Order: sequence, then C-alpha cells, then structure tokens
Amino acid sequence: MKSDAIAFLSCVFLPRSEMAEIGKPALHITLFFFFMSFQTYRGEAGPKYSFLHQAKSGPADRLEYDYIVIGGGTSGCPLAATLSKNYTVLLLERGGTPYGNKNISNEASFIETLSDTSPSSASQRFISEDGVINARARVLGGGSCLNAGFYTHASADYIAETGWDAKLVNESYDWVEKVVVNEPVMLQWQSAMRDGLLEVGVEPFNGYTFDHVYGTKIGGSIFDQSGHRHSAADLLRYSEPDNLTVLLHATVHRILFKYKGRKIPKAHGVVFQDGTGKKHRVYLKKDPKSEIVISAGALGSPQLLILSGVGPSEQLKSLGINMMVEQPLVGQGMSDNPMNAIFVPSPVPVEISLIRVVGITRLGTYIEGASGSNFAGVATDFGMLSPQTVQPKQKTPEAIAKAIETLKALPTSSFRGGFLLEKVIGPVSKGDLKVISRNPGKNPKVKFNYFKDPEDLRRCVEGLKTIEKVIDSKAFSRFRYAGLSVQNMMNITAGYPMNLLPRHSNDSVSLEQYCKDTVMTIWHYHGGCRTNEVVDSDYRVIGADGLRVIDGSTFHSSPGTNPQATVMMLGRYMGIKIIGERSED
Repeated sequence: MKSDAIAFLSCVFLPRSEMAEIGKPALHITLFFFFMSFQTYRGEAGPKYSFLHQAKSGPADRLEYDYIVIGGGTSGCPLAATLSKNYTVLLLERGGTPYGNKNISNEASFIETLSDTSPSSASQRFISEDGVINARARVLGGGSCLNAGFYTHASADYIAETGWDAKLVNESYDWVEKVVVNEPVMLQWQSAMRDGLLEVGVEPFNGYTFDHVYGTKIGGSIFDQSGHRHSAADLLRYSEPDNLTVLLHATVHRILFKYKGRKIPKAHGVVFQDGTGKKHRVYLKKDPKSEIVISAGALGSPQLLILSGVGPSEQLKSLGINMMVEQPLVGQGMSDNPMNAIFVPSPVPVEISLIRVVGITRLGTYIEGASGSNFAGVATDFGMLSPQTVQPKQKTPEAIAKAIETLKALPTSSFRGGFLLEKVIGPVSKGDLKVISRNPGKNPKVKFNYFKDPEDLRRCVEGLKTIEKVIDSKAFSRFRYAGLSVQNMMNITAGYPMNLLPRHSNDSVSLEQYCKDTVMTIWHYHGGCRTNEVVDSDYRVIGADGLRVIDGSTFHSSPGTNPQATVMMLGRYMGIKIIGERSED
C-alpha cells in the first residue's frame, strides 16, 4: 500500500524528467502544509501554582475582587500577575493548563496542537469567510502556547505612534524577557537562509537583536535550547499568590452592568460557566476604581463585548441582546497578516527549526523560514487532504482515516526540506467580525479581506521575488536540487490546498495569482476593539465605566514582525499604569 501511495502521489505535479532529478521520495512534499517532526518528549510538569483551580470548584476564597481579568492569554497572564502585587485579582481562562501537554511544550510537536480538533484541544479552529483556516487559543498562556516562538519588539515608530511611554515599554519588555526568552540555536538551514538574505541585498546584518530594524537579523525565541516552550503562563510566577485566583475551564458568557441612576453603565460582575455546565457569578468590590478587563484576543474580546450588550445595535437586535452601549465599531477593522510560502525540497537532511531569522525588507514584506521532516501526516490531520489524495466527494471519515494512516507510514526521507515564507507588513485590507450565536463557545464569523487592497498584493509579489532570489543564492545552494526550478517548487507548494479557496492551474501562474491561491494565516490577526474607536488611549471601553480591553484586538496594525512580545509587554505595561493611576488618586 505504501508503494502504491508513493507511485501515485509522486506523479501528481511534476513531469518524469524532474521526478528523475529529485527522486520519488522527495516528491512527497506535495503533502506538506507546515511542519514539525516527531521527537521524544522532553517536557516538564511546569510550575506548581497554588492559585490555579478548576472552575467547577467555584471561586476558591472570595466572590468579590479588585480586578476580574477575562482571558488568561498572552496579555492576560502578565496583566493579572502585575495587578496581583497590589490588589486581589480573578483570572478567568476558558481553556486548561499548558503544563504537561507535550504538544505545547515540545518544539517538535508544534503543529500537532493546531491539528487537534477535539473539544478539549488548546487550539480552537476557525475558518475565515475568506476560506483561510485559522486557530484561536483555548489554553492558559494563549497564543504563546500555539505559535512558532519568534520574539521581537515593535519598532520605535510604532511605539511613538501608539503613544506609549518608551521607557516603561522597554522596562516591560525586559520584565517579560527575564522569564520566557532565549537566544536560538543557529544550525545549517537557518544559517543558509540568513546568508542568502544578505547575499540578495536584505542588509545590513544586525546580529542577534530584539530591535525592529531594516536588514537581516536573528530574533529571540520562547523555546529554550532543549526545544522546551516558555509561554505567557510562565509570567504568573511574578504574581502575589495570596492575591491571585486563576480559574481554568471558565467560559465567560457575559459581563454584568449597573445602569440604574447612571449616565453610562458600569461593569460590576461576570457570569461564567464551568466545565460541567454550571454557571457562576462573581463581582467587583464596591470600590469605584475596581475594573473588569477583557483580554480574550482579537476574536474573543469583540465577541464578549457584543454578548454583553456592547456593540452594533443591529447585531445586538438580531441576537436578542439588550443594548447596554451602542458601539458600532466593535468587530470592525479586523486584519490578518497574509502569509505565502514556497516549499524547497532538500537533497540533504535538514534540521528541525521554527522561525529564527527574519529579513525586514524595504519592499513592504518580511521573509522568514522553517525546516523539518516527517510532518505530512500531521498536515493531513490538520484537515487539508489534497484533492488528488482524497476526492472531495469521497472525504468520508473512513477514507480520510485511511489516507492519514498511509501518509504517516511513509519514510522520514520522503518529507525532507523546509519553507521560505513572506508576510505582508501591516496589510491595508481590513475586514469585520460578526457574532452569530449567543453561545460564547461558538466562533464568530470573521472576514479579513486578504489582498482586497492592491497594495497588499504588490507587497506579496515583492516578497515572493525576494524568496526566489534567496533560493537561487549561492548560500542556499546545498539545500536545493539543481534541476528543480523555483516555478516548479511553487507548483508543488500550490498543489497542496492550504486554504479552501478555488484552485487555479499550477502551470506558470502569475505571482499575483499565486499569492491569492496560496494565502495562509500566520496567526497575527488583530482589530475589533481598536484604540480611539472602541477603547480610548487608556484602553477603557468608550461609553462604559469599569471596563477595559487590553490585548491585540486594540491594535490598528500588528507590531514588529511578530506580535507576541508586544502583547505580553502590553499586559505588564498596562498593569503598571493601572496601579500608578490608583496610587495617584
């Protein structure tokens, strides 16, 4: 059966002359979506947090808090840890703990969490209205438990334009870095990509740095040198344990408001559901300075506002939700950095590596890369079986299971190589989010409008041209077959359906069409609760008291090449700011 699969799949995309050049085994990269190999788990049980509880046991000690933080993710964990130094804090997280989960902790199992579609998975899949498969976190630590680990700062211009205090920003970055960031190991594939970028003019070389500057650099990683992930959940070690309660599997249904006798409603409590389906209510202390903070991410935060009666009036009416605050811009300005990649099959073994190097070009695009082996089986688990492998009408559970079993049985040498990818800097194209159910566990509908603006498409083309040059560079030559053209690498890559968009012919399509056909997410979606639209410059929800939103949903554009560093920084930054505000009063 294995040999039949090899013979069938090897002839799908390339003529026999090129099959002879690269050999049958290497052709199986047509099955790739993204990567990681299987390795022996070397993970850890994680810290023994005394304040961590299952929500089904209810609030551990108290029913009233100075602060209730909704979402124990990339911003929520550092925010809660910081506030707990001075005040009582309840942190509500709809997922479980990342500790002891080998798929989260082990770098080599990166893609397996994203491919897990079980109800208990740390990753909740959603497919945008554009047809692009995406994921939102459902675990303590948020997106920092699902991502490829790259760590880099926002640019100085971004910080200035946002109006942040640069000194406090740097101090907050440093606070994060002492716990979660490491200098990555640079092996052959990543070194060749670095040298190739420099060879084709993405200069200067800026060395190992967190700074966002033009040229090629090595960034930080939240994976340590043994391949173990550190996440925003680790930042909870900074907290004051006696002041912090963290409830897991606590899904917030709505925020409670007081509005009688008030000019604007004031948030004062939360309704959440535990893992058994039982609902609980918790409240803020009577102190007027107490607040609820939503840190549920770019999908979760606008969704929860709408479920709580803060949003566009027509949408609230359609859902049968009483309007607390008319906020027509909730869910607007949704954006995602589009990513496109070219797979490069390698004649020699390549190391397992996630993102280590980035080329920050002056053409409106970022260039990164990753390598690995034997992850086609995981790719099929991710739900994107090639139509050449299983025809759409034949995608029964039995057929898919059989294909997965066959593909996983293929030898490791069949899946050798890596990706070079580009992503567009701050896409001009914007979309929107609509809540379609009062069930907070059901994904909202979201559309990002990838490449709707021609400027985004132009940037994608420039990025692909840069990748072509890197592949053809002398520095990268050992990792490519001499007789395999870049166009055919693109044909191979495009042959695997990376989204649910209609396919076009793979033969010499234009770069513009390739961008549209192969667009993927890099999980950098943002917007929906943007500053000076839904929240003010201090992240207070406009039109309500006692309520803020502090996370990536407030961004107008994604910071730096990768946002996680800045999202973690923002949690710490705003925690310090909030404590400072109260001490001044």
